Amino acid sequence: MATADARRHLREQPLGVTVLLTIVGYALVLGTFLLDVPIYPDLTNAQVNLLSHVIAVINTTATVVLTLGWYWIRKGEVEKHRLAMVSGFVLILGFLVVYLLKVGGGGTKEFVGHQGVYYAYLVMLAIHIILSIISVPVVLYALVLGLSHTPAELRQTPHAKIGRIAAGAWILSLVLGVVTYAMLNHIFDYEFAALLVPLV
Repeated sequence: MATADARRHLREQPLGVTVLLTIVGYALVLGTFLLDVPIYPDLTNAQVNLLSHVIAVINTTATVVLTLGWYWIRKGEVEKHRLAMVSGFVLILGFLVVYLLKVGGGGTKEFVGHQGVYYAYLVMLAIHIILSIISVPVVLYALVLGLSHTPAELRQTPHAKIGRIAAGAWILSLVLGVVTYAMLNHIFDYEFAALLVPLV
């Protein structure tokens, strides 16, 4: 009964549900950045590095899954598309948990490299962050529509149009996230922010 009610609410109020979920997501991230909420453990530099690698694996996997989802819907394979997009969303939720743990635990690293490369890194990072922020409500709206309507019903909604925008922004953001991760952690150098616990 509760599941039927939730599905009915999703169908009838997809925009309202999207707004609510977006606010919750933004509040979690902003709360972690701006407030010193004592729910995160203090991290060592080694733990920060490990979580950085885990985030890169999650984002790379999500990129592949979402790209497959995009490919499958273009081929008319609706069920594969739906599974891929839901899987991509679950991966992004996993990313969010690990990311908040890393940031909340004091896990900040700063890029060290030549000035030209540093600015290129900052531009890519800025685009990654902006796309991540902007894509949240768009992705959520496409997901809410996709989960609450049958494939036939979706043709009467803006799901396809919103989905193209959501997937494009999401995939580009993930790719730039992985590129900046590689630049920071493997290609160039970094230093830990002063507030971190010393390496153990």
